[in-house]
Amino acid sequence: MKKHLVFLAALAFLTASAIPTLADPMAADGYTFTAVNYPTDVFVQLLGVDNTGTVAGYHGSGLDPAHPNQGFTLTLGPSINFTSENFPGSVQTQVIGINNGSTSTNFSTDGFYIDANGVNHGFTDIGGVFSTVDDPNGGFNQLFGINDHNEAAGFYTDANNVNHGYTYLNGVFTALPGVLANNSMATDVNNSGMVTGFYVDGNGNTDAFLLNGASITTLDFPGATATMAFGLNNEGQIAGQYSDANGVVHGFVYSNGVWQTIDDPFGDGPPLVNGINDMGDIVGFYTTSTTVNVGFVGTPMTTPEPASLMLLGTGLLGLAIVIRRKKTTARS
Repeated sequence: MKKHLVFLAALAFLTASAIPTLADPMAADGYTFTAVNYPTDVFVQLLGVDNTGTVAGYHGSGLDPAHPNQGFTLTLGPSINFTSENFPGSVQTQVIGINNGSTSTNFSTDGFYIDANGVNHGFTDIGGVFSTVDDPNGGFNQLFGINDHNEAAGFYTDANNVNHGYTYLNGVFTALPGVLANNSMATDVNNSGMVTGFYVDGNGNTDAFLLNGASITTLDFPGATATMAFGLNNEGQIAGQYSDANGVVHGFVYSNGVWQTIDDPFGDGPPLVNGINDMGDIVGFYTTSTTVNVGFVGTPMTTPEPASLMLLGTGLLGLAIVIRRKKTTARS
């Protein structure tokens, strides 16, 4: 059996309607969660979060021209404030990664956009300057995470439909080494240059990884059939999702060798945990029983250090990635 990875820009088509932006906070799994909706849309995914509580994401399912992916950043507090962010001239945009910058208004973001010809491109937005980031070896590119040095993590797909993870900094693409060279996606990079993501190994298993210099550590949630890492902070904590032996999807946080399951605090579909900041605040989204996508932010229920900034009014990517299997005979 041969496996390859497919990124889904959206999960379901949903029509826009007026809905509240915040749900009442709810405690679960050691976090306080608050659901976040877009004011005029029932489809929203939160994908990255910085240390000031600014969140990156998008709304719109992207499965219909009338309901395209539209990027944004938002801030939480007594009120929620959305700021639109879309690559100039794009048809659709997802804002996925966000770094800390020097102030709450001086951060960089990255993600991907779709042009008028339907081609996916990675992008960075550094100080309000948008740049396309496309590895020259592939025609399909997406960026997912960005650190405070403006180093980004992502992947491209080659002519044989094989995915290759990479990092990008100042015009230089660096391919992932060793077993990560093929069938991989790099999803985040921290300030120390550690990279996380996931890959399909030689046995067809989907494994998360942590790349630290030349050292590659495979990370599998105990008993899971698939593990994918999406977020990495400067403390080395990793956020993502895994599938258990029954095929049920769960979110997770991995910290200092300890795995913690994150399940949907609002009682509907499984959550995807996509981003984590240095205080351990997490962001992601879940799908309700009526296929509405709702963003969430989660804050650990622990006493913060005096200098720590915790998110205000918190709760639980857009990053929906599935694994599709094909027999070897189906592809040359």
